[in-house]
Amino acid sequence: MPELWMPGATRLDIGDHAPTDGGPAKAIPHITWDRNATAAKPLPLVSYETLVQYFGRNPDGKKAAPHLLWDPFTGHITQFLPATSRSKSLADRPGGTRTNRAGRVVLQIEALFFPYCKINDRVYTRLTDTPCKGWPEINGWVRSWGVPDRWPMGRPDGYKSRRDEDVWAEQPGWYGHSQVPENDHTDPGYWPAFVAAPGGGTPPKTPGTKPPAYEPFPGTEWFKRHPRSPIVEAMGRRLVAEGCGRYRVGPGPQWTDADRQSYAAWQRKLGYRGSDADGWPGPTSWARLRVPNV
Repeated sequence: MPELWMPGATRLDIGDHAPTDGGPAKAIPHITWDRNATAAKPLPLVSYETLVQYFGRNPDGKKAAPHLLWDPFTGHITQFLPATSRSKSLADRPGGTRTNRAGRVVLQIEALFFPYCKINDRVYTRLTDTPCKGWPEINGWVRSWGVPDRWPMGRPDGYKSRRDEDVWAEQPGWYGHSQVPENDHTDPGYWPAFVAAPGGGTPPKTPGTKPPAYEPFPGTEWFKRHPRSPIVEAMGRRLVAEGCGRYRVGPGPQWTDADRQSYAAWQRKLGYRGSDADGWPGPTSWARLRVPNV
């Protein structure tokens, strides 16, 4: 079982834990960008302790706290929420995707950085210009929670935005703040490369983190938002294999009434009746369906 609290990080639990909605596991990198410096007028970096106090103690800061605050200059890391809780660093508009909850985990990392920050007379333009101390440990911990080392929307390369709601809904991996639906920020701009195994090749695997054979239950509320996801298609194929398919076409990745009708047939096959066979997946019937991990 992966660690809820990142080993080596300072733990400052702010409470207000809340579950995620299930679906593809994601990580969201940010930069704190707490000052607007320029090449002509660089500014001193805000202290790490100032941001720890802001996210960990200040009522307004707590409302936007990430899972991790990372100082790439020293390697210091503070964690404010356990991995399985949503954090609040993303804008989340009414309706649509619940950005901070849209995955089995949605791990958010705020790097202490802004463009043209100044430390000891040296000016740093990009996050990747810093020592990035502590990044291998963060990368490994995030990977242990099933977030693959990939950027579905492409690795950030500049302070610009690119968003796609379908990709966000369907694909696990790393998404810059600049790539998340319902948000208008352009950070992190740049982010360090994933850490390869010693001697090159595939990134190391964390012990005990082999993906499960079957897809974990995403949560009933996740299905009620009519998601588009490979999980839905994998579920549909299993329903067909169990003789419960009620599809004219498909199954496919978009949740439809046919999926609900098919799932209701599966619930009836298991012996459920009435409101217990309403077609909305529950944890027990989901476990018995054995949907392959996607």
